[in-house]
Amino acid sequence: MANLLPKIFMLHILLGFVLTLSGFDFLQRVESLGINYGQVGNNLPPPEKVLDLLRALKLTKARIYDTNPQVLTAFANSSIELIVTVENEMLATLMDPNQALQWVYTRIRPYFPATRITGIAVGNEVFTGDDTTLITYLVPAMVSIHAALVRLGLDQFIQVSTPNNLAVLQESFPPSAGCFRAELNGIMPQFLQFLATTKAPFWINAYPYFAYKDNPEKIPLDYVLFNPNSGMVDLNTKLHYDNMLYAQVDAVTFAMAKMGYGGLEVRVSETGWPSRGDPNEIGATLENAAIYNRNILRRQLANEGTPLRPKTRLEIYVFALFNEDMKPGPTSERNYGLFQPDGTMAYNVGLSALSTTTTTSSTSLPSISLTSDATRVKQRGYESFLYSIFLYLLALQVFMRRHW
Repeated sequence: MANLLPKIFMLHILLGFVLTLSGFDFLQRVESLGINYGQVGNNLPPPEKVLDLLRALKLTKARIYDTNPQVLTAFANSSIELIVTVENEMLATLMDPNQALQWVYTRIRPYFPATRITGIAVGNEVFTGDDTTLITYLVPAMVSIHAALVRLGLDQFIQVSTPNNLAVLQESFPPSAGCFRAELNGIMPQFLQFLATTKAPFWINAYPYFAYKDNPEKIPLDYVLFNPNSGMVDLNTKLHYDNMLYAQVDAVTFAMAKMGYGGLEVRVSETGWPSRGDPNEIGATLENAAIYNRNILRRQLANEGTPLRPKTRLEIYVFALFNEDMKPGPTSERNYGLFQPDGTMAYNVGLSALSTTTTTSSTSLPSISLTSDATRVKQRGYESFLYSIFLYLLALQVFMRRHW
């Protein structure tokens, strides 16, 4: 033990040196919202161009719906925190711990830490999907994947959870009445216990648009768009809500609390608003989409929490980066994107903190011009700092395991 102390001391000296070089610029950085990067289209730009776009927009968090090696490779050595996804059809296979280990070893380990994978979404909306057999596979698959991360020393960097449709709730209004559907009472405690044990968040896909579309005469448009409005008061808690999304998130928290897991964090894995829709899709307009996502961005930059947890910043991933022309379903499904596939804005949500100019080519993304050289240097310094911290922690972990 005594012989190891000088080596540990040198590791800490190295970390201090890195911190000094970084100038602590990371303390000045403002968190922004996350974005869902779907790829159900035949005309989308390559991942390298997508990375350029995310950097230009100062977006630092993204989620993809698979483990596309082209994306994972392209996003290496960037500042983008990436959530990857296990497809629903893989759940039965990954219940097997050996299969899960092989999956993590081939799909995650080759890219980490160069690619900043921070989360694995195991399935998508499994609890409310048409294939109910998947429900029995979900928690065992999550347990096996987490065990594989532990075995490879990645569990402290990568969280495991699953995105849930808001329909997991039997009641969501008022928020204090939030409770899970009765048919989930058997499996939900197992799922919540896994999240509590691994300190992972509850991910919810929440779309106030759907509530408004189904009941536009009773639900005020300003309330769902985050516009100024009188809002509503939960008479049980006396908490005031000026938007539906925060009310939906708090309803999830109340539902978990009723099962004894009120301390879990809720994060919004998807929310958005379509810019076009079929004639019966009321509210699906360019104007409403721009207002909703612009107001989401403003709230995120203000580091807001919900009325129930005002001091905890609510993490939100907007759906989606691009309009995806091959998605099935109504017209709205192909029109959630902030951008067209050629990189032009579907509408302006105020992400252009950096100047952008479009080229005449219909297949190229905007050419990006940063505001100043100082901004460039600051961004590179931040990315370098974070990458150095990851390498340091990884090296320290390996060192400790070898010598203890």
